[in-house]
Amino acid sequence: MADLTTLPDAHGHFGRFGGMFVPETLMFALKELADEYDRAKADPAFQAELDRLLGEYVGRPTPLYLAERWTEKMGGAKVYLKREDLLHTGAHKINNALGQILLAKRLGKQRIIAETGAGQHGVATATVAARFGCECVIYMGAEDMRRQALNVARMRFLGAEVRAVTAGQATLKEAVNEAMRDWVTNVRTTHYILGSALGSHPFPMIVRDFHRVIGVEARRQVLEREGRLPELLVACVGGGSNAIGLFHAFLGDEGVRMIGVEAGGDGITEGRHAARFQGGRLGVLQGTKTWLLADGDGQIQLTHSVSAGLDYAAVGPEHAYYQDIGRIEYTYATDSEALEAFQELAQVEGIIPALETAHAIAHVRKVAPAMPKESAIVVNLSGRGDKDVAEASRHILGETIKL
Repeated sequence: MADLTTLPDAHGHFGRFGGMFVPETLMFALKELADEYDRAKADPAFQAELDRLLGEYVGRPTPLYLAERWTEKMGGAKVYLKREDLLHTGAHKINNALGQILLAKRLGKQRIIAETGAGQHGVATATVAARFGCECVIYMGAEDMRRQALNVARMRFLGAEVRAVTAGQATLKEAVNEAMRDWVTNVRTTHYILGSALGSHPFPMIVRDFHRVIGVEARRQVLEREGRLPELLVACVGGGSNAIGLFHAFLGDEGVRMIGVEAGGDGITEGRHAARFQGGRLGVLQGTKTWLLADGDGQIQLTHSVSAGLDYAAVGPEHAYYQDIGRIEYTYATDSEALEAFQELAQVEGIIPALETAHAIAHVRKVAPAMPKESAIVVNLSGRGDKDVAEASRHILGETIKL
């Protein structure tokens, strides 16, 4: 197998995917960011500061937890949960937010902007902005603000300004559009902490690299526990940051199967899901060439998911590449399957997962029972579900909780 860990190339391409499709106004900022990132990678002081803060402030390493009761209930493979939900702010997003604000500090930029869907990246960005004394503006779709009201409040408590985006579906895609407009206008003073492994080069590479720690830790931990590598890795995929973070350290291990789980929404019906590999097509969106949901004229289709963080029309270009070459498999879970998984993990293991993560949990429920008991699955528990209690209550219990 080719060395997949060397990607992307110098121009940000993962095979036919990726690249830089942005206004000329942003080219200097992106080149500046890429150059500074190269210098930071070669600077032991940068890595030492990042490692120190990941440990002392964020809470790494996270445990690899054997879900014994859930494993017993399913009756098949042993299931390990990589507990990113235990990190400061409650999700994996803090890994990237911390790394990027250290880059912003090196660039001398004191104003931070970000987009957010489920709010976890917004909270992580607001957190690191507060820690480093930076001005912070978060763009969030109005619909996502409604269903993620708890995280909106958290961002405001942390000192961030949360700007509602009402255009289009008022979800993640529109929030990215507004953040990019802001960056074009204020590029000299502002760093955009993009929250997933998407967008123009160098963001897919940078976000992936800051999340690689998930897979590096998980690989070491499962070898310590099992004396061998797992048969299967599973993670949910919106833009794809938590998934590529887990998968990347295992890419060269041909015996390790990897499955990314997209949002199946109400089923694979146009406008009612966000599963890009189910009937999507190659196109360009928000700075990158990738697999996305669009009609025959190239117009972006409507999307839907019960999970705000997966409700996005495109997938990160590195995921598109691995799907293209067959290294990673991609499937989907529907809203109803995710909600069932959300409830089951809570009641069997005492862990309430984020609705995004519940999509991965839903797929494990399908495959684990058919696997031998001596086999092992590692699933990325990418975030905790506190933020989703109101939305889940509305769907599962028919109750409205006002926050």
